Amino acid sequence: MRAIIIDDERLARNELKRLLEDFPRINIIGEAANADEAIPLIDELSPDLLFLDIQMPGKNGFELLETLEDRVPEVIFTTAYDEYALKAFQYNALDYIMKPIDPSRLAEAIQRVEEEFRSASAKVASTDLANFLGTTDQVFVKDGEKCWFVKLGKVRLFESMGNYVRLHFDDQKPMILKSLNSLEERLDPKIYFRANRKHIINLNWIDKIEPWFSGGLLVTLKPGEIGPGNEKIEISRRQAIKFKDLMSL
Repeated sequence: MRAIIIDDERLARNELKRLLEDFPRINIIGEAANADEAIPLIDELSPDLLFLDIQMPGKNGFELLETLEDRVPEVIFTTAYDEYALKAFQYNALDYIMKPIDPSRLAEAIQRVEEEFRSASAKVASTDLANFLGTTDQVFVKDGEKCWFVKLGKVRLFESMGNYVRLHFDDQKPMILKSLNSLEERLDPKIYFRANRKHIINLNWIDKIEPWFSGGLLVTLKPGEIGPGNEKIEISRRQAIKFKDLMSL
């Protein structure tokens, strides 16, 4: 597993690297002293795991995670403060380790990481493309007292709203209790594209593509048969590279 250590204290980074020598499956590919150093490093190296301090000059650890585009790596928080534990798990942290780091406590966290990656690998290995949901599949959607039985091909946009996902089809925008990541795993990747951290777009609904800031793209979706449509969605710089590969001959 490829990991980056992010901590403003050099001695703390060195000590964690020393402790991690006992875990050969953890490959430290980079380190950073603050969010400004970490963000481009994460973007360039795409690590599987972050060992992340919370209190740092500039952006704290939580603010760093909020700035990351697309899929966020797994996170183990390492901090001298215990009052952030609940908030840490709201960010889906795998673990929360207090400093000074106890080797046995670190071993527990690494075991949890390895179990998580084994589970994810098994899920990927068992996934059959035939099981992906495509444009002709119909799904039942319930939001409050309203219900829909909608063909997925009509859904032009999936939008993350915290623990919910908003579906955009016709003039309707119901929300379902599901994460965007879990939904992405079920959708046909040839049709449904992860544009950024908050949006999955239906490629069949793209009307216009424009260059955007920092190497990204801006796509405009076609209007629905009923309702406004015309949503403008930014494709992040990293995802723009994948998008061009996917859409090129």
